[in-house]
Amino acid sequence: MSGLAASTHASGSAPLLGIGQVLARLQPEFPDLTPSKLRFLEEQRLVSPARTAAGYRKFSTADVERITLVLSMQRDHYLPLKVIRAHLEAVDAGDTPALPGATDASGFLGARRFSRDELIVTAKAPRGLLDEAVSASLMSASEPFDDEDLRVLESLVALREVGIEPRHLRAMRAAAERDAALIERALAPSRRSDAAGRARVSEHAAELAARLECVRAEVVRSTLARLAR
Repeated sequence: MSGLAASTHASGSAPLLGIGQVLARLQPEFPDLTPSKLRFLEEQRLVSPARTAAGYRKFSTADVERITLVLSMQRDHYLPLKVIRAHLEAVDAGDTPALPGATDASGFLGARRFSRDELIVTAKAPRGLLDEAVSASLMSASEPFDDEDLRVLESLVALREVGIEPRHLRAMRAAAERDAALIERALAPSRRSDAAGRARVSEHAAELAARLECVRAEVVRSTLARLAR
C-alpha cells in the first residue's frame, strides 16, 4: 500500500464509517458533498478507504480528516485537485509543506516545479521525446513544468519502449478538445462571475473530465478484450 493510501487508515480503535455516516458528519459544513463526490475523491487518489468483503467503502477517522482537509482547500483556497494531491503526497512523504493562503497556487510549496532539463532527467526521457510530445500537442513547451507534466512524459517514455510514439497519439489532442467542448457546454448554465462560483464550476469540470476518462478507459479495455478472443 502506498504512503498516500496507508496514511488514511491510521485510525486506531475508532469505528469505521460508511458513506452515509461520512455524509452525515461532513454535509453540515460541506453541503455540496455527495456519494458521487466521495467516490470521485477516491478515484483521484486523494483518499483510500478500506473495503469490506462485499466491496463497501469504510472510512476511518483519518480518512474523514483527510476529506475535510481536501474540501477545505478547495473551498477556501480554490486549489485544483492536482495541487491538493501534491500537498498530500508531500505530507505522506514526511515533508511539511505550507498551506497556501491565496488563490494563486503557483507558489504552493507542495507542488514541484521543473525546468526543461530537470523534467527530462527526472523522467529519464530521451532529450528529443519532449520536443516530439510538444509537436504532437500532447504537452506544452512552457516552463516551469509540474508533476502532471512529469507523469505525462514518464508515460510517453514507457509507451515508446513498446513502439508507441508521440506522433501516434496526435488524435488524442482532438479528442481532448472535443471532451472539453462537451464539458464547457454542459457547465455553461452554471457559470458565475464570483470566485467561489468559478471554483465550483472548475471542480465540477474536473469531475466530468475524470468520468469521461473512466468511460474511455473502459471502452479501450473492452475493445482489447474483444480483439483477444
